[in-house]
Amino acid sequence: MSVPPLIRPPRLTPGARVAVVAPSGPVPGERLDAGLDVLRGWGLDPVVMPHVLGTHPSLPYLAGDDAARARDLTDAWCDPTVSAVFCARGGYGVQRMADLVDWTAIRAAGPKILVGYSDITALHEAFAVRAGIATLHGPMPGALTFLKDTRTQEHLRATLFDPESVRTVEALPGARAMVPGRATGVTLGGCLALLAGDLAVPHTRTSARGGILLLEDVGEEDYRIDRMLTQLLRADWLTGVAGVVLGSWAECGDYPAVRAVLLDRLGGLGVPVVEEFGFGHGESALTMPLGVPAVLDAGELTLTLREPALDTAAP
Repeated sequence: MSVPPLIRPPRLTPGARVAVVAPSGPVPGERLDAGLDVLRGWGLDPVVMPHVLGTHPSLPYLAGDDAARARDLTDAWCDPTVSAVFCARGGYGVQRMADLVDWTAIRAAGPKILVGYSDITALHEAFAVRAGIATLHGPMPGALTFLKDTRTQEHLRATLFDPESVRTVEALPGARAMVPGRATGVTLGGCLALLAGDLAVPHTRTSARGGILLLEDVGEEDYRIDRMLTQLLRADWLTGVAGVVLGSWAECGDYPAVRAVLLDRLGGLGVPVVEEFGFGHGESALTMPLGVPAVLDAGELTLTLREPALDTAAP
């Protein structure tokens, strides 16, 4: 079965109320304040959920206990005045809380915008499988890339408010075709470590067949990238994938060594592959819609969405 298209949430309009949650790691207060200022500058009305600035009592890499983080996400999503949910940052922790989210309530509340990347990959997969909702692999208000890079901010802003204007996502300078060609499919993916870590977990996708797969990661040595890709290959998760878009591999050591692994593991799939497209943990980060039909052109270094990332007919 091929990756299906998902329900697209409505785009944002000025004055929209948006919630900020921390489903993974704790967020430095000064960074969060700076990110909130950017959102307010866009005409949004951000509300911070109760545990965003919290810390787990014995596991300091978590922003509060699992149940509290899951409750924040559920409450934010089910608030009828909230139009979008921004994850404050990544880190680690989504896999611990994902099964505690009230997915029945999430489905009943209907489609809204979810923005995040890195550890949030596990939430992107959960929203796709458990709620059928398209999401945005994009920069987060508590992340340094979002705060420092105006190109990163502007691409997210355009996607949120005027998604028709970014139907064609053009790769950032430095991108190139690893394997040439064109492919059509529904976008999915995110952080390689999270995709590999979710293999065989209930309520996760069993295959990327027919999809255009986005992959990136941070802080992984070449042999670990090899191991995770090999795991996906051995599990037949990559069988039938239509195309692959590779983002940043920040802090993963010497890129030529990483590239050799990527080419070795992905080059034999017989599908187009673009490298260094410009999303993920790099100094600039494009916003990449997940769950939307698209055409990957490795020669032109573009990902063209067959429909806008968000529903432009509403509100």
